[in-house]
Amino acid sequence: MTTPGRGLHGHVLDSLGPAITAGEYPPGSVLRTDELAQRFDVSRSVMREAVRVLESMRLVESRRRVGVTVRPKAEWNVYDPQVIRWRLAGADRPHQLRSLTVLRSAVEPVAAGLAARHASAAQCAELTECAIGMVANSRGHKLEEYLVHDMAFHRVILVASGNEMFARLGDVVAEVLAGRTHHEVMFEDPDPAAVTLHVQVAEAVREGDAARAEKLTREITVGALQELDILAS
Repeated sequence: MTTPGRGLHGHVLDSLGPAITAGEYPPGSVLRTDELAQRFDVSRSVMREAVRVLESMRLVESRRRVGVTVRPKAEWNVYDPQVIRWRLAGADRPHQLRSLTVLRSAVEPVAAGLAARHASAAQCAELTECAIGMVANSRGHKLEEYLVHDMAFHRVILVASGNEMFARLGDVVAEVLAGRTHHEVMFEDPDPAAVTLHVQVAEAVREGDAARAEKLTREITVGALQELDILAS
């Protein structure tokens, strides 16, 4: 159960975080905690807790006699899932989606190739189960159900690569996939070709065919970029 304190500071973050990432408070802006506490009708301790969370994301920094200053975008922790979520909810969505999809295209094909070499039997089975779930929910406007299996599929690929740096990107990729769905930046039903490619990737990983797994995953990410172009036109 959420405590009142957590609920209040979460309410502040839900308003202040998106405002900062959307540029309503440009870099260099100074936020006064007392003024913010009054604005959000919360105690100073709640406001300080919210500021600490924003500091952990490197969105702001606190300095004595100065206040809370918004950091330049280049200093933000752009891999933080919450920062990604806030940016996808704002006007920066097209740029953010493209940037993250390009990241995926650089990482996931290599991860899939490694997964074909290192995945355990349990991971291969999980990957196959995810692909089957994607197929089962790929028609009938069941995007939320499809999303669950899609996110799980890509998490397995990253973890099964055996590379701990790739594995830590699971939350980042999940936010990209969720953002596309929740902000309607995709078709009403997934592209059938993309669904088929996921099934084939699962097969390639299970068969230990690293070159094929990498090639097929690259096709998935290229297709995701092309889909962004089509929807933007």
